[in-house]
Amino acid sequence: MTHYHTIIIGGGPAGMMAAIASSYYGFSTLLIEKNKRLGKKLAGTGGGRCNVTNSGNLDDLMAGIPGNGRFLYSVFAQFDNHDIINFFKDNGVALKEEDHGRMFPTTNKSRTIIQALEDKIKELGGRILTETEVVSVIKDHDRFVLKSADQSLTCDKLIVTTGGKSYPSTGSTGFGHDIARHFKLEVTPLEAAESPLLTDFPHKLLQGISLDDVNLTYDKHSITHDLLFTHFGLSGPAALRLSSFVSGGETAHLDLLPAMNQEQLSAFLEKNREKTIKNALKLLLPERLAEFLAQDQPDKVKQLDPKKLESLLASIKDMPIKITGKMSLTKSFVTKGGVNLKEINPKTLESKKVAGLHFAGEVLDINAHTGGFNITAALCTGWVAGSPHY
Repeated sequence: MTHYHTIIIGGGPAGMMAAIASSYYGFSTLLIEKNKRLGKKLAGTGGGRCNVTNSGNLDDLMAGIPGNGRFLYSVFAQFDNHDIINFFKDNGVALKEEDHGRMFPTTNKSRTIIQALEDKIKELGGRILTETEVVSVIKDHDRFVLKSADQSLTCDKLIVTTGGKSYPSTGSTGFGHDIARHFKLEVTPLEAAESPLLTDFPHKLLQGISLDDVNLTYDKHSITHDLLFTHFGLSGPAALRLSSFVSGGETAHLDLLPAMNQEQLSAFLEKNREKTIKNALKLLLPERLAEFLAQDQPDKVKQLDPKKLESLLASIKDMPIKITGKMSLTKSFVTKGGVNLKEINPKTLESKKVAGLHFAGEVLDINAHTGGFNITAALCTGWVAGSPHY
């Protein structure tokens, strides 16, 4: 039976970074992944370009991690987004910054990021075992015993980085939560987060229109970011972020032009009073959206009576959108819920009940917005879980 100091189950960003940290500190380390390749889910992030982190400060990070971000204060004190940026720079991967602080490899390929992490594990002497599914984990005295279909392995330290339950096609089946439950740790209810929104909106007319920096509001939650109209409702960062706060049945309000207030918009229309409403709005918005807003209105701007003007301004600045639901966990980017953080030491990410058992990444009850925040949480918790704490 082969023995390692540290075994990590799950070869996503948290698992790869845990393997790097453990190997860096000189421990015999094995990373086990059931897919053919490491980083299957990571390969699809950022539209295949891999939004690997965010350049913001600590306050920005906390704002980007609405699901229990405060738990990560002591993690970020040890390894944060700037350490991620430096890690890739030191390992020959140039990153570039795009809007909202999003960091991507200059190659625009997620493979660049995965390869750099994989190469670093090997360079430091860590072992990688792919196409291997762990089927059971027990603790025998001070050692963990892991079984796959054809072998048994033992370790002193076990790190679980199996992800949540979103996108099961990438291998996220919730096995890490089963391990937690086996060791009598609590797992909070799992639901979809960073999920596209289903709406009762006239999808066909607006399908495929994308907008930059609109404002989407529900209750006290107000998000200014990009938005995409789809055949089922809304997607893009603004919708994905709002999905953490809704479940279906709510009415959100959309401001298509947050940079202009009602008076400025009214003045703009007055300046273009000889134009058709559609042609005037086309100067500010995509043509099909201008056409949609102009229906049920008179032909020309100058024909708008006060009531019609008010309704047009409201449809631009405060468009009500009824949310009927969210995409299922299988189609959502992130899992909300996971191993209860009350069970975990925030400085080491070790279970408070089971010595040597650590958790990192999305298997924990932490969820963040798109924009590099989830991967940041995964890489940083991976590093801390893989590092020794004396």
